[in-house]
Amino acid sequence: MAVLKLYSLYIFYTLISITISASPAQSLSLSASTDVELLLVKIKASLQGNTENLLLSSWNSSVPLCQWRGLKWVFSNGSPLSCIDISAPQWTNLSLYKEPSLHLLSLQLPSANLTGSLPRELGGFSMLQSLYLNINSLSGTIPLELGYSSSLSDIDLSDNVFSGALAPSVWNLCDRLVSLRLHGNALAGSLPEPALPNTTCNNLQFLDLGSNKFSGSFPEFVTRFQGINELDLSGNMFSGPIPETLTGLKLEKLNLSHNNFSGVLPVFGESKFGVEVFEGNDPSLCGLPLRSCSGSSGLSPGAIAGIVIGLMTGVVVLASLLIGYMQNKRRKGMEDSDDDMEECEDDEVGGVGGVGGEGKLILFQGGEHLTLEDVLNATGQVMEKTSYGTVYKAKLADGGTIALRLMREGSCKDRSSCLPVIKQLGKIRHDSLIPLRAFYQGKRGEKLLIYDYLPNRTLHDLLFESKAGKPMLNWARRHKIALAIARGLAYLHTGLETPITHGNVRSKNVLVDEFFVARLTEFGLDKLMIPTVADEIVALAKTDGYKAPELQRMKKCNSRTDVYAFGILLLEILIGKKPGKNGRNNDFVDLPSIVKVAVLEETTMEVFDLEVLKGVRSPMEEGLVQALKLAMGCCAPVASVRPTMDEVVKQLEENRPRNRSALYSPNETRSEIGTPF
Repeated sequence: MAVLKLYSLYIFYTLISITISASPAQSLSLSASTDVELLLVKIKASLQGNTENLLLSSWNSSVPLCQWRGLKWVFSNGSPLSCIDISAPQWTNLSLYKEPSLHLLSLQLPSANLTGSLPRELGGFSMLQSLYLNINSLSGTIPLELGYSSSLSDIDLSDNVFSGALAPSVWNLCDRLVSLRLHGNALAGSLPEPALPNTTCNNLQFLDLGSNKFSGSFPEFVTRFQGINELDLSGNMFSGPIPETLTGLKLEKLNLSHNNFSGVLPVFGESKFGVEVFEGNDPSLCGLPLRSCSGSSGLSPGAIAGIVIGLMTGVVVLASLLIGYMQNKRRKGMEDSDDDMEECEDDEVGGVGGVGGEGKLILFQGGEHLTLEDVLNATGQVMEKTSYGTVYKAKLADGGTIALRLMREGSCKDRSSCLPVIKQLGKIRHDSLIPLRAFYQGKRGEKLLIYDYLPNRTLHDLLFESKAGKPMLNWARRHKIALAIARGLAYLHTGLETPITHGNVRSKNVLVDEFFVARLTEFGLDKLMIPTVADEIVALAKTDGYKAPELQRMKKCNSRTDVYAFGILLLEILIGKKPGKNGRNNDFVDLPSIVKVAVLEETTMEVFDLEVLKGVRSPMEEGLVQALKLAMGCCAPVASVRPTMDEVVKQLEENRPRNRSALYSPNETRSEIGTPF
């Protein structure tokens, strides 16, 4: 009976809301207003605010309706509007304005510099399915009339400046809603529950409410949405316990970090989620994968006393064992240190950048043949200079060649801080990573990192330098290079006992040999630097277009910022354009924006480098389109929705080019095939 009353009350208030609040939209459509007219009269004015918007300028009578930017149209029978329809005698732009069977299907204007508000009339489009207005500057509240749409299934209003409370009417869309993304706004208050009891939103797969100002307890009603794959509530002010019922969802991605959640974490099983999913909450939050919980308030005083006595006894025993263990470990560590580090001394000044004096040389696998005398007496030729050091091609006395990276004076941490990082870097071995063979520290603090010398070109040179005889970079070769880079990064992120981030992914740090085998260099060097110098790499990454939006300081570098930089690198490979500031006018080239505009204008095939398309019959079958989508996914503005490098590797492996015959023809050059560079 109570449920029936609640349902009746809901219907009553819904009818009143439609009558009072939605009446302008309804009156507009009742006064013979078609979707086109509604779009021009209400929607355009709201979205562009007080300034004329270049993208919305295409919404006018001089431009065929099928070419209006960011829009897709469909007739009542389901057939889409195409420019072929415009050429038919009965379909002029003017007649389409008045055509009641023509409906707006999709409104997609991400990153379009929109500055106005979200018009409540959007709820009046009878066949509107997708609404993507993310990454703009839209403000005000999200109108409750949006929940009265009869067809919306995908909504992305992320990264705007919407504020105020979220209307409960949004859950009216549950029957059709597949994705709801409101990340990165200023929405506040408690998250409203659906008006109807037991609402399940069976089709909803993606719910992203992160980085807002929502407060109150965990919205437990969300655990009834059994179709959810990805849930993001991070960066809000939710508090209290996380309900056990959350484990009933088949979640693939979850983010509850940076709230005020407390208590005991539910048991998700199989170590499904890492620490980053729950970090930044109340210190009392405990349970795997965070710290273990010490006890439960439900225990009796006697039981608690017993536990305390047992713990105290255990601590005494454990302390005794730990002291003995640490003493043995210290002795063993000193012995291991003598074994691992071949220390030599020399009083002569070396030939590389003034390095010399007494110092110590640490050798790693593959560098056992080197001596301190070899390194210090090597004659060096400068190959590259950066803000944090100089790279030399160094000739050894026996005729061999090594590559030396001399770190800039004052750029590095002290030896005790550097040594653990150096030892970790020295153990890394992977086919796609250039190994560290040895490390030298001089008496004056100078630091040399010693690598194999590889006479390879950088990927940057192969893509952009104009030199005769350079090999053609067709799609098969570029795919091979991209896959190798992805595998190297994936190994750094998940293949080591202690994961490491690269921190400086760019085409200049990828070496490619004559068989198109690619190897990454410079991984983990930021861990050796003092913060101010490490932050210079972030500043350079911003200038060169590789910096993830959320990365402000190098200490915040993580696997997701590496993924973003890889996404830019993959776009560089596919598009053949330099990202960041370049050219005579020092213009900034934003590769993701180039792709977004091409998608909106339906000219996606035109963004690919012409050389990539050589010999490609079907970009879809050859994996080109999939690679472009993957790159854009890596460049998502919201870090939590980017794929992991393991997922990137999997997708690249699943979408290999069919025509790989050119992979093993290194002598084929651009000049031989008549392709301009």
